[in-house]
Amino acid sequence: MNQSNRFYDHVIETISSYVCRGNGYSDLAMKTSSLCLMDSIGCALLALKFPNCFKRLGPSIPGTVVPNGTKIIGTNFRVDPIKGALDLGSMIRWLDYNDTWLGKEWGHPSDNFGALLAVTDYLSRNRSNDFDVSVKDLLSAAIKAYEIQGILALGNSLNRVGIDHVLFLKIASTAVVTRLLGGDFDQVCAAISNAWSDATLRTYRHYPNTGFRKAWAAGDATSRAVTLSYMTMNGEEGYPTVLSADVWGFEDTWMDKKIIVLERELGSYVMENILFKIKFPAEFHAQTAAELAIKLHETVANRIQEIERIEIGTQESALRIIDKQGPLNNAADRDHCIQYITAVALLKGSLKYEDYEDKNSRDGRIDFIRSKIILFEDLDFSSGYLDPEKRSVGNSIKIFFKDGTSTDKVSLDYPIGHKFRRSEGIPLLFDKFINNCGTVIGRDKTEYIAELFKNQEKLENLRVSELVDLLCL
Repeated sequence: MNQSNRFYDHVIETISSYVCRGNGYSDLAMKTSSLCLMDSIGCALLALKFPNCFKRLGPSIPGTVVPNGTKIIGTNFRVDPIKGALDLGSMIRWLDYNDTWLGKEWGHPSDNFGALLAVTDYLSRNRSNDFDVSVKDLLSAAIKAYEIQGILALGNSLNRVGIDHVLFLKIASTAVVTRLLGGDFDQVCAAISNAWSDATLRTYRHYPNTGFRKAWAAGDATSRAVTLSYMTMNGEEGYPTVLSADVWGFEDTWMDKKIIVLERELGSYVMENILFKIKFPAEFHAQTAAELAIKLHETVANRIQEIERIEIGTQESALRIIDKQGPLNNAADRDHCIQYITAVALLKGSLKYEDYEDKNSRDGRIDFIRSKIILFEDLDFSSGYLDPEKRSVGNSIKIFFKDGTSTDKVSLDYPIGHKFRRSEGIPLLFDKFINNCGTVIGRDKTEYIAELFKNQEKLENLRVSELVDLLCL
Protein backbone atom coordinates (compact mmCIF):
# COMPACT_ATOMS: atom_id res chain seq x y z
CA MET A 1 0.00 0.00 0.00
CA ASN A 2 1.35 3.38 -0.99
CA GLN A 3 2.05 5.43 2.14
CA SER A 4 2.31 8.85 0.50
CA ASN A 5 -1.09 9.30 -1.21
CA ARG A 6 0.84 9.56 -4.49
CA PHE A 7 -0.18 6.43 -6.35
CA TYR A 8 2.38 5.18 -8.83
CA ASP A 9 1.71 3.18 -11.97
CA HIS A 10 0.70 -0.39 -11.12
CA VAL A 11 3.87 -1.99 -12.51
CA ILE A 12 6.05 0.32 -10.44
CA GLU A 13 4.12 -0.38 -7.24
CA THR A 14 4.16 -4.13 -7.90
CA ILE A 15 7.95 -4.12 -8.35
CA SER A 16 8.43 -1.99 -5.23
CA SER A 17 6.21 -4.29 -3.14
CA TYR A 18 8.23 -7.28 -4.32
CA VAL A 19 11.56 -5.63 -3.52
CA CYS A 20 10.44 -4.54 -0.07
CA ARG A 21 9.09 -7.87 1.12
CA GLY A 22 11.23 -10.48 2.85
CA ASN A 23 13.67 -12.78 1.11
CA GLY A 24 13.23 -16.51 1.80
CA TYR A 25 14.01 -18.28 -1.48
CA SER A 26 14.25 -21.93 -2.52
CA ASP A 27 17.53 -23.80 -2.20
CA LEU A 28 17.57 -24.00 -6.02
CA ALA A 29 17.29 -20.23 -6.37
CA MET A 30 20.01 -19.53 -3.79
CA LYS A 31 22.40 -22.12 -5.21
CA THR A 32 21.83 -20.88 -8.75
CA SER A 33 22.40 -17.32 -7.57
CA SER A 34 25.79 -18.36 -6.18
CA LEU A 35 26.66 -19.96 -9.52
CA CYS A 36 25.67 -16.75 -11.30
CA LEU A 37 27.87 -14.70 -8.97
CA MET A 38 30.78 -17.09 -9.51
CA ASP A 39 30.37 -17.01 -13.28
CA SER A 40 30.08 -13.21 -13.32
CA ILE A 41 33.30 -12.90 -11.34
CA GLY A 42 35.07 -15.20 -13.79
CA CYS A 43 33.81 -13.24 -16.80
CA ALA A 44 34.91 -9.98 -15.19
CA LEU A 45 38.42 -11.21 -14.42
CA LEU A 46 38.89 -12.65 -17.89
CA ALA A 47 37.96 -9.26 -19.39
CA LEU A 48 41.00 -7.70 -17.68
CA LYS A 49 43.19 -9.39 -20.30
CA PHE A 50 41.73 -7.11 -22.98
CA PRO A 51 43.16 -3.55 -23.12
CA ASN A 52 39.95 -2.00 -24.46
CA CYS A 53 38.26 -3.04 -21.24
CA PHE A 54 41.08 -2.40 -18.76
CA LYS A 55 41.74 1.17 -19.95
CA ARG A 56 38.23 2.17 -18.89
CA LEU A 57 38.68 1.12 -15.26
CA GLY A 58 39.74 3.01 -12.16
CA PRO A 59 39.04 6.51 -10.82
CA SER A 60 37.23 8.86 -13.21
CA ILE A 61 39.77 11.50 -12.28
CA PRO A 62 43.30 10.01 -12.07
CA GLY A 63 44.71 10.05 -8.55
CA THR A 64 41.34 10.20 -6.83
CA VAL A 65 41.29 8.10 -3.66
CA VAL A 66 38.07 6.91 -1.99
CA PRO A 67 38.70 5.71 1.59
CA ASN A 68 36.93 2.40 2.19
CA GLY A 69 35.67 2.57 -1.38
CA THR A 70 34.45 -0.23 -3.61
CA LYS A 71 37.27 -2.51 -4.71
CA ILE A 72 37.50 -3.49 -8.37
CA ILE A 73 38.25 -7.22 -8.45
CA GLY A 74 41.46 -8.28 -10.16
CA THR A 75 43.00 -4.82 -9.70
CA ASN A 76 44.19 -2.49 -6.94
CA PHE A 77 41.62 0.18 -7.81
CA ARG A 78 39.34 1.52 -5.09
CA VAL A 79 36.56 3.84 -6.25
CA ASP A 80 33.17 5.19 -5.21
CA PRO A 81 30.27 2.75 -5.74
CA ILE A 82 28.92 4.68 -8.73
CA LYS A 83 32.18 4.28 -10.66
CA GLY A 84 32.50 0.81 -9.16
CA ALA A 85 29.22 -0.21 -10.79
CA LEU A 86 30.42 1.14 -14.14
CA ASP A 87 33.70 -0.75 -13.90
CA LEU A 88 32.34 -4.05 -12.59
CA GLY A 89 29.33 -3.97 -14.90
CA SER A 90 31.54 -3.33 -17.92
CA MET A 91 33.95 -6.10 -16.94
CA ILE A 92 31.18 -8.66 -16.45
CA ARG A 93 29.58 -7.83 -19.79
CA TRP A 94 32.67 -7.11 -21.88
CA LEU A 95 33.20 -10.49 -23.53
CA ASP A 96 29.52 -11.40 -23.98
CA TYR A 97 30.25 -14.48 -21.86
CA ASN A 98 27.92 -13.92 -18.90
CA ASP A 99 24.50 -15.44 -18.34
CA THR A 100 21.48 -14.60 -20.48
CA TRP A 101 17.70 -14.34 -20.43
CA LEU A 102 15.43 -14.51 -23.47
CA GLY A 103 11.81 -13.44 -24.00
CA LYS A 104 10.11 -10.78 -26.08
CA GLU A 105 13.15 -8.81 -24.98
CA TRP A 106 16.51 -10.25 -23.97
CA GLY A 107 19.36 -9.27 -21.76
CA HIS A 108 21.95 -10.42 -19.27
CA PRO A 109 20.63 -10.41 -15.69
CA SER A 110 24.14 -10.94 -14.30
CA ASP A 111 24.84 -7.38 -15.45
CA ASN A 112 23.02 -6.42 -12.23
CA PHE A 113 26.05 -7.64 -10.28
CA GLY A 114 27.81 -4.49 -11.47
CA ALA A 115 25.57 -2.47 -9.17
CA LEU A 116 24.95 -5.10 -6.51
CA LEU A 117 28.58 -6.08 -5.95
CA ALA A 118 29.78 -2.46 -5.99
CA VAL A 119 27.19 -1.31 -3.47
CA THR A 120 27.25 -4.32 -1.12
CA ASP A 121 31.05 -4.24 -1.03
CA TYR A 122 30.96 -0.54 -0.17
CA LEU A 123 28.27 -1.04 2.48
CA SER A 124 30.13 -4.03 3.89
CA ARG A 125 33.25 -1.90 4.37
CA ASN A 126 31.40 1.03 5.93
CA ARG A 127 28.75 -0.49 8.20
CA SER A 128 29.21 -1.58 11.78
CA ASN A 129 29.74 -5.24 12.64
CA ASP A 130 26.18 -5.60 13.96
CA PHE A 131 24.72 -4.47 10.65
CA ASP A 132 26.98 -6.00 8.06
CA VAL A 133 26.24 -7.19 4.53
CA SER A 134 26.76 -10.88 3.85
CA VAL A 135 27.12 -12.79 0.62
CA LYS A 136 23.69 -14.24 1.45
CA ASP A 137 22.30 -10.69 1.27
CA LEU A 138 24.01 -10.22 -2.08
CA LEU A 139 22.62 -13.49 -3.47
CA SER A 140 19.10 -12.63 -2.30
CA ALA A 141 19.36 -9.19 -3.87
CA ALA A 142 20.50 -10.81 -7.12
CA ILE A 143 17.43 -13.07 -7.19
CA LYS A 144 15.22 -9.99 -7.01
CA ALA A 145 17.13 -8.06 -9.65
CA TYR A 146 17.14 -11.05 -12.01
CA GLU A 147 13.40 -11.49 -11.50
CA ILE A 148 12.50 -7.86 -12.21
CA GLN A 149 14.63 -7.63 -15.35
CA GLY A 150 13.63 -11.05 -16.62
CA ILE A 151 9.87 -10.80 -16.07
CA LEU A 152 9.78 -7.37 -17.69
CA ALA A 153 11.61 -8.93 -20.65
CA LEU A 154 9.10 -11.79 -20.96
CA GLY A 155 6.18 -9.56 -21.88
CA ASN A 156 7.60 -6.33 -23.29
CA SER A 157 9.83 -5.75 -26.31
CA LEU A 158 12.02 -2.68 -26.28
CA ASN A 159 14.22 -3.46 -29.26
CA ARG A 160 11.24 -3.32 -31.66
CA VAL A 161 10.83 0.37 -30.81
CA GLY A 162 14.56 1.12 -30.83
CA ILE A 163 15.23 1.23 -27.08
CA ASP A 164 18.22 -0.56 -25.66
CA HIS A 165 17.36 -3.52 -23.44
CA VAL A 166 19.60 -2.19 -20.64
CA LEU A 167 16.61 -0.10 -19.57
CA PHE A 168 15.15 -3.18 -17.84
CA LEU A 169 18.54 -3.77 -16.23
CA LYS A 170 18.60 -0.20 -14.98
CA ILE A 171 15.10 -0.52 -13.51
CA ALA A 172 16.00 -3.77 -11.74
CA SER A 173 19.28 -2.48 -10.30
CA THR A 174 17.71 0.82 -9.25
CA ALA A 175 14.90 -0.93 -7.37
CA VAL A 176 17.13 -3.38 -5.53
CA VAL A 177 19.96 -0.96 -4.73
CA THR A 178 17.51 1.60 -3.33
CA ARG A 179 16.24 -1.10 -0.99
CA LEU A 180 19.80 -2.10 -0.04
CA LEU A 181 20.43 1.51 0.92
CA GLY A 182 17.44 1.37 3.27
CA GLY A 183 14.75 2.75 0.98
CA ASP A 184 11.11 2.16 1.86
CA PHE A 185 8.21 1.41 -0.51
CA ASP A 186 7.72 5.05 -1.59
CA GLN A 187 11.44 5.64 -2.11
CA VAL A 188 11.79 2.51 -4.21
CA CYS A 189 8.80 3.63 -6.31
CA ALA A 190 10.36 7.07 -6.77
CA ALA A 191 13.70 5.62 -7.80
CA ILE A 192 12.10 3.21 -10.28
CA SER A 193 10.10 6.04 -11.85
CA ASN A 194 13.30 7.96 -12.52
CA ALA A 195 14.89 4.88 -14.08
CA TRP A 196 11.97 4.54 -16.51
CA SER A 197 12.74 8.07 -17.72
CA ASP A 198 16.19 6.97 -18.89
CA ALA A 199 15.33 5.11 -22.11
CA THR A 200 18.26 5.19 -24.58
CA LEU A 201 18.78 4.26 -28.22
CA ARG A 202 20.37 0.92 -29.18
CA THR A 203 21.93 2.11 -32.42
CA TYR A 204 25.42 1.21 -31.18
CA ARG A 205 24.46 -2.47 -31.36
CA HIS A 206 23.65 -2.40 -35.07
CA TYR A 207 25.19 -1.68 -38.46
CA PRO A 208 26.53 0.85 -39.35
CA ASN A 209 27.19 2.04 -35.78
CA THR A 210 28.16 -1.15 -33.94
CA GLY A 211 30.84 -0.31 -31.41
CA PHE A 212 32.31 -0.94 -27.98
CA ARG A 213 29.54 0.95 -26.24
CA LYS A 214 27.54 -2.27 -26.37
CA ALA A 215 30.22 -3.76 -24.10
CA TRP A 216 30.02 -0.97 -21.51
CA ALA A 217 26.34 -0.05 -21.85
CA ALA A 218 25.41 -2.46 -19.06
CA GLY A 219 28.02 -0.95 -16.76
CA ASP A 220 26.71 2.48 -17.61
CA ALA A 221 23.16 1.36 -16.79
CA THR A 222 24.15 -0.10 -13.41
CA SER A 223 26.19 3.00 -12.60
CA ARG A 224 23.19 5.18 -13.40
CA ALA A 225 21.06 2.92 -11.23
CA VAL A 226 23.36 3.51 -8.26
CA THR A 227 23.28 7.26 -8.95
CA LEU A 228 19.47 7.32 -9.00
CA SER A 229 19.31 5.24 -5.83
CA TYR A 230 21.58 7.57 -3.88
CA MET A 231 19.72 10.61 -5.23
CA THR A 232 16.43 9.10 -4.06
CA MET A 233 17.81 8.42 -0.60
CA ASN A 234 18.83 12.09 -0.52
CA GLY A 235 15.23 13.14 -1.13
CA GLU A 236 14.84 13.21 -4.92
CA GLU A 237 11.18 13.06 -5.94
CA GLY A 238 9.53 10.48 -8.18
CA TYR A 239 7.10 10.67 -11.10
CA PRO A 240 4.02 8.55 -10.37
CA THR A 241 2.61 8.23 -13.90
CA VAL A 242 5.89 8.06 -15.82
CA LEU A 243 4.47 5.04 -17.68
CA SER A 244 0.82 5.92 -18.17
CA ALA A 245 0.67 9.71 -18.54
CA ASP A 246 -1.09 10.87 -21.71
CA VAL A 247 1.21 12.05 -24.52
CA TRP A 248 4.40 12.29 -22.44
CA GLY A 249 4.35 8.96 -20.59
CA PHE A 250 6.59 6.05 -21.56
CA GLU A 251 3.75 3.98 -23.01
CA ASP A 252 2.45 6.77 -25.25
CA THR A 253 5.86 8.10 -26.27
CA TRP A 254 7.75 4.87 -26.91
CA MET A 255 5.31 1.96 -26.97
CA ASP A 256 2.53 3.28 -29.24
CA LYS A 257 0.15 3.11 -26.25
CA LYS A 258 1.01 -0.54 -25.52
CA ILE A 259 0.81 -1.09 -21.76
CA ILE A 260 3.88 -2.35 -19.89
CA VAL A 261 3.02 -5.67 -18.26
CA LEU A 262 4.42 -8.20 -15.82
CA GLU A 263 3.58 -11.60 -17.30
CA ARG A 264 4.21 -13.59 -14.13
CA GLU A 265 3.99 -12.99 -10.40
CA LEU A 266 7.40 -11.94 -9.15
CA GLY A 267 9.24 -14.68 -7.29
CA SER A 268 12.43 -16.55 -8.31
CA TYR A 269 11.46 -17.93 -11.74
CA VAL A 270 14.20 -16.14 -13.68
CA MET A 271 17.05 -17.20 -11.41
CA GLU A 272 15.86 -20.81 -11.42
CA ASN A 273 15.73 -20.87 -15.23
CA ILE A 274 18.73 -18.71 -16.15
CA LEU A 275 20.81 -19.54 -19.24
CA PHE A 276 24.59 -19.82 -18.79
CA LYS A 277 27.20 -19.36 -21.50
CA ILE A 278 29.58 -22.13 -20.60
CA LYS A 279 31.78 -23.17 -23.51
CA PHE A 280 32.24 -20.06 -25.61
CA PRO A 281 31.56 -16.31 -25.73
CA ALA A 282 28.86 -15.85 -28.35
CA GLU A 283 25.49 -14.12 -28.52
CA PHE A 284 23.03 -16.59 -27.05
CA HIS A 285 20.82 -17.07 -30.09
CA ALA A 286 23.90 -18.57 -31.77
CA GLN A 287 25.05 -20.81 -28.90
CA THR A 288 23.56 -24.02 -30.31
CA ALA A 289 24.86 -23.14 -33.78
CA ALA A 290 28.38 -22.79 -32.37
CA GLU A 291 28.07 -26.06 -30.47
CA LEU A 292 26.92 -27.87 -33.62
CA ALA A 293 29.63 -26.28 -35.75
CA ILE A 294 32.32 -27.46 -33.34
CA LYS A 295 30.96 -31.00 -33.63
CA LEU A 296 31.12 -30.72 -37.45
CA HIS A 297 34.66 -29.33 -37.44
CA GLU A 298 36.50 -32.60 -38.05
CA THR A 299 34.17 -33.48 -40.91
CA VAL A 300 34.64 -30.22 -42.82
CA ALA A 301 37.97 -28.74 -41.69
CA ASN A 302 39.85 -30.22 -44.66
CA ARG A 303 37.05 -29.55 -47.13
CA ILE A 304 36.47 -25.80 -46.64
CA GLN A 305 37.08 -24.91 -50.30
CA GLU A 306 34.69 -27.67 -51.38
CA ILE A 307 31.70 -26.15 -49.61
CA GLU A 308 28.80 -25.28 -51.90
CA ARG A 309 26.45 -23.91 -49.23
CA ILE A 310 25.63 -24.13 -45.54
CA GLU A 311 22.00 -24.09 -44.44
CA ILE A 312 21.28 -22.88 -40.92
CA GLY A 313 17.76 -23.07 -39.52
CA THR A 314 17.23 -20.73 -36.61
CA GLN A 315 14.73 -18.76 -34.55
CA GLU A 316 13.04 -15.58 -35.73
CA SER A 317 14.84 -13.60 -33.04
CA ALA A 318 18.24 -14.69 -34.35
CA LEU A 319 17.30 -13.52 -37.84
CA ARG A 320 16.35 -10.15 -36.43
CA ILE A 321 19.34 -9.67 -34.15
CA ILE A 322 22.46 -11.49 -35.38
CA ASP A 323 21.97 -12.12 -39.12
CA LYS A 324 24.71 -9.89 -40.53
CA GLN A 325 25.92 -9.71 -44.10
CA GLY A 326 28.87 -7.77 -45.52
CA PRO A 327 31.75 -6.13 -43.65
CA LEU A 328 32.03 -6.46 -39.87
CA ASN A 329 33.78 -3.43 -38.44
CA ASN A 330 35.13 -4.64 -35.10
CA ALA A 331 34.98 -7.33 -32.44
CA ALA A 332 31.73 -5.89 -31.10
CA ASP A 333 30.21 -6.43 -34.55
CA ARG A 334 31.58 -9.95 -35.03
CA ASP A 335 30.47 -11.43 -31.70
CA HIS A 336 26.87 -10.67 -32.69
CA CYS A 337 27.01 -12.27 -36.14
CA ILE A 338 25.73 -15.86 -36.36
CA GLN A 339 27.53 -16.39 -39.67
CA TYR A 340 30.89 -15.30 -38.23
CA ILE A 341 30.40 -17.37 -35.06
CA THR A 342 29.50 -20.48 -37.08
CA ALA A 343 32.34 -19.97 -39.55
CA VAL A 344 35.01 -19.74 -36.85
CA ALA A 345 33.64 -22.75 -34.97
CA LEU A 346 33.58 -24.83 -38.16
CA LEU A 347 37.07 -23.73 -39.14
CA LYS A 348 38.82 -24.05 -35.77
CA GLY A 349 36.72 -26.45 -33.74
CA SER A 350 36.67 -23.90 -30.94
CA LEU A 351 35.58 -20.33 -30.27
CA LYS A 352 37.37 -17.78 -28.09
CA TYR A 353 36.90 -14.05 -27.72
CA GLU A 354 40.27 -13.53 -29.40
CA ASP A 355 38.72 -14.91 -32.60
CA TYR A 356 36.63 -11.72 -32.87
CA GLU A 357 39.61 -9.38 -32.78
CA ASP A 358 40.89 -7.66 -35.91
CA LYS A 359 44.10 -9.67 -36.31
CA ASN A 360 42.25 -12.99 -36.28
CA SER A 361 39.33 -11.83 -38.39
CA ARG A 362 41.63 -11.35 -41.40
CA ASP A 363 41.71 -15.10 -42.10
CA GLY A 364 40.08 -15.15 -45.54
CA ARG A 365 38.53 -18.55 -44.91
CA ILE A 366 36.15 -17.02 -42.36
CA ASP A 367 34.54 -14.69 -44.88
CA PHE A 368 34.54 -17.48 -47.46
CA ILE A 369 32.49 -19.67 -45.12
CA ARG A 370 30.24 -16.72 -44.20
CA SER A 371 29.46 -16.21 -47.88
CA LYS A 372 28.22 -19.79 -48.16
CA ILE A 373 25.73 -19.57 -45.29
CA ILE A 374 22.01 -19.44 -46.00
CA LEU A 375 20.03 -18.52 -42.91
CA PHE A 376 16.31 -19.21 -42.62
CA GLU A 377 13.63 -19.33 -39.96
CA ASP A 378 12.66 -22.74 -38.63
CA LEU A 379 9.12 -22.30 -37.29
CA ASP A 380 9.61 -25.09 -34.74
CA PHE A 381 12.64 -23.29 -33.33
CA SER A 382 10.71 -20.00 -33.18
CA SER A 383 7.82 -21.73 -31.42
CA GLY A 384 10.09 -23.48 -28.90
CA TYR A 385 11.86 -20.21 -28.21
CA LEU A 386 8.60 -18.57 -27.13
CA ASP A 387 7.21 -21.59 -25.24
CA PRO A 388 7.59 -20.86 -21.49
CA GLU A 389 7.86 -24.58 -20.74
CA LYS A 390 10.66 -25.14 -23.27
CA ARG A 391 12.55 -21.85 -23.58
CA SER A 392 14.64 -23.53 -26.26
CA VAL A 393 17.22 -21.74 -28.42
CA GLY A 394 17.43 -24.12 -31.34
CA ASN A 395 19.58 -24.14 -34.46
CA SER A 396 20.30 -26.70 -37.18
CA ILE A 397 23.17 -26.98 -39.68
CA LYS A 398 23.55 -28.93 -42.90
CA ILE A 399 26.59 -28.52 -45.15
CA PHE A 400 26.50 -29.23 -48.89
CA PHE A 401 29.66 -29.85 -50.97
CA LYS A 402 30.36 -29.19 -54.63
CA ASP A 403 30.57 -32.91 -55.43
CA GLY A 404 26.92 -33.39 -54.47
CA THR A 405 27.56 -34.90 -51.04
CA SER A 406 26.47 -33.37 -47.76
CA THR A 407 26.67 -33.82 -44.04
CA ASP A 408 23.67 -35.02 -42.12
CA LYS A 409 21.43 -32.25 -40.83
CA VAL A 410 22.32 -31.78 -37.18
CA SER A 411 20.02 -29.97 -34.76
CA LEU A 412 20.15 -28.86 -31.16
CA ASP A 413 17.32 -27.29 -29.14
CA TYR A 414 19.11 -26.59 -25.87
CA PRO A 415 22.63 -25.23 -25.40
CA ILE A 416 24.92 -26.60 -22.71
CA GLY A 417 24.00 -23.69 -20.40
CA HIS A 418 20.26 -24.42 -20.42
CA LYS A 419 18.40 -25.54 -17.30
CA PHE A 420 17.56 -28.85 -19.00
CA ARG A 421 21.31 -29.61 -19.20
CA ARG A 422 22.30 -28.39 -15.71
CA SER A 423 23.83 -31.66 -14.50
CA GLU A 424 26.06 -31.69 -17.57
CA GLY A 425 26.81 -27.98 -17.40
CA ILE A 426 27.67 -27.21 -13.77
CA PRO A 427 31.02 -29.07 -13.68
CA LEU A 428 31.98 -27.26 -16.88
CA LEU A 429 30.88 -23.96 -15.33
CA PHE A 430 33.40 -24.50 -12.52
CA ASP A 431 36.07 -25.34 -15.10
CA LYS A 432 35.23 -22.10 -16.90
CA PHE A 433 35.59 -20.16 -13.65
CA ILE A 434 38.97 -21.68 -12.82
CA ASN A 435 40.30 -21.08 -16.33
CA ASN A 436 39.00 -17.50 -16.45
CA CYS A 437 40.38 -16.49 -13.06
CA GLY A 438 43.61 -18.43 -12.83
CA THR A 439 45.74 -16.14 -14.98
CA VAL A 440 44.63 -13.05 -13.03
CA ILE A 441 44.60 -13.98 -9.34
CA GLY A 442 46.61 -17.19 -9.43
CA ARG A 443 45.64 -20.84 -9.72
CA ASP A 444 45.84 -21.72 -6.02
CA LYS A 445 43.65 -18.82 -4.91
CA THR A 446 41.20 -19.51 -7.76
CA GLU A 447 40.81 -23.16 -6.76
CA TYR A 448 40.28 -22.11 -3.12
CA ILE A 449 37.51 -19.73 -4.17
CA ALA A 450 35.95 -22.39 -6.41
CA GLU A 451 35.78 -24.73 -3.41
CA LEU A 452 34.20 -21.92 -1.43
CA PHE A 453 31.43 -21.66 -4.02
CA LYS A 454 30.76 -25.38 -3.56
CA ASN A 455 30.08 -24.81 0.16
CA GLN A 456 26.84 -22.79 0.12
CA GLU A 457 26.60 -22.23 3.88
CA LYS A 458 30.19 -21.06 4.24
CA LEU A 459 29.87 -18.80 1.19
CA GLU A 460 26.65 -17.18 2.39
CA ASN A 461 28.12 -16.40 5.82
CA LEU A 462 31.03 -14.40 4.40
CA ARG A 463 30.92 -10.64 4.44
CA VAL A 464 30.85 -9.32 0.87
CA SER A 465 34.05 -7.40 1.54
CA GLU A 466 35.79 -10.64 2.58
CA LEU A 467 34.89 -12.29 -0.72
CA VAL A 468 35.98 -9.23 -2.70
CA ASP A 469 39.30 -9.05 -0.85
CA LEU A 470 40.05 -12.60 -2.01
CA LEU A 471 39.53 -11.45 -5.60
CA CYS A 472 41.74 -8.37 -5.52
CA LEU A 473 45.46 -7.95 -6.11
